[in-house]
Amino acid sequence: MTQPSPLAAARRRSELGLVLMAAGICAVGYVLASFGKNATMPATIVPFLVALLAMLIAANVATRFLARGADATLLPIAVLLHGIGYVMIARLSDRRAALQTTWSFIAVVAFVATLLLVQRPPDLARYKWTFLFLGAGALMAPLVPGLGTSVGGARIWVSIGPIHIQPGEFAKIALALFFAAYLADTRELIAAGTRKLGPLRIPEMRYLLPITGAWAFAVAVMVAEKDLGSALLFFTLFTVMMWVATERAVFLVLGVLLFAIAAYIAWRLFPVVRLRVDLWRNPWIQYEGKGYQPAQAMYAFANGGVGGTGLGLGSPNKIPAASTDYVYAAIGEEMGLVGATAIIIAFLLLLGAGLRIAVRAERAFEKLLATGLTTIIAMQAFIIIGGVLRLIPLTGITLPFVSYGGSSLLSNYVLLAILLRISDSGARQRGDVPDELTISERLEARRLRRATPGAQPGEQVDA
Repeated sequence: MTQPSPLAAARRRSELGLVLMAAGICAVGYVLASFGKNATMPATIVPFLVALLAMLIAANVATRFLARGADATLLPIAVLLHGIGYVMIARLSDRRAALQTTWSFIAVVAFVATLLLVQRPPDLARYKWTFLFLGAGALMAPLVPGLGTSVGGARIWVSIGPIHIQPGEFAKIALALFFAAYLADTRELIAAGTRKLGPLRIPEMRYLLPITGAWAFAVAVMVAEKDLGSALLFFTLFTVMMWVATERAVFLVLGVLLFAIAAYIAWRLFPVVRLRVDLWRNPWIQYEGKGYQPAQAMYAFANGGVGGTGLGLGSPNKIPAASTDYVYAAIGEEMGLVGATAIIIAFLLLLGAGLRIAVRAERAFEKLLATGLTTIIAMQAFIIIGGVLRLIPLTGITLPFVSYGGSSLLSNYVLLAILLRISDSGARQRGDVPDELTISERLEARRLRRATPGAQPGEQVDA
């Protein structure tokens, strides 16, 4: 029996302390928002606190027993973002807050289940083609007649009875797994570039075609569904992973050039793209129509100033999509520049933690997967925050852990669990914590001992 690792215990204690601090901030925010909205102490404060603590402690216990060597900052940062998002959703809509509570429980269960199922990250690489087909199927599902539905002009939803989900939220994880596994096997062959095209060395098409075909298919489907935000996300994911895998800047430069060309073509061909560019440049010219929301977002930031109006004291309900696409504007109004900056800092810390995990990973697959998953979170945050602030044209995409939406919350907690598993795997490889048998390996060893006549409990059985 291996001795407990002092480093692992310290990480888990730090994680628990940070999680409880994040929970306290969210609880205080919930009370303040209720006082500002109703001028009374919420009757649900005790059930809310009990449910909040139960979920967070369950997540911490799961990492304590299933991923003891994992990074201690990822879960607390996600909890803080999730809690602030929930406070704003509860302040805006009681009905949506109730639904988000349900999805929060489901997301935490999925987080624990992912840690249980994914015990050795390299095992995922064996199913790369399965992940490709699952991701492609999830992307295509909204286009199936009678199954997919269109909301806000984008056909990205699947309706099964009363349940509405966005399959694309899960497709991004599946495709990141495929990209990481494929590039881990072929990165040296792709980087070698055995063919010449003018001054450039290009790889053999038989190595490049599968991954570029998967990327082009994903982007084409997203464009067909008019989900331009996800198309940009997949484009960036592919470019970054190719650059990191091959360590050749030519792929990054080529990706930027291709994006510029694709953006110009989309602006020329698609009226919806031209409209969003026009609204980005001057939303007030269509204030009575499509420009109403971006203009109201600007008013919200102006009204919030530096310190904000106070939770429950602003007017974020004037923005129709305040709990989804424009939740960052609602935060900017009631928490001011200070709160809005805190959200950006939280995402920067999340980005830094994810990239640290990637740098410290020793296996190529784990390094690439951590890079891809971190890119997904960071790019989503940049696209939606930049769009709300009018740094770039706005595209409909969720702010991870913050925006209202069950599919987004569920997929992001699964993504978080995979990152924690990669971090734990790296800690075991470096010797930070003992590399013990996983639960499934212990069960298999026990089964083999029982199947081997005369085997003693302390004996090792060759598998």
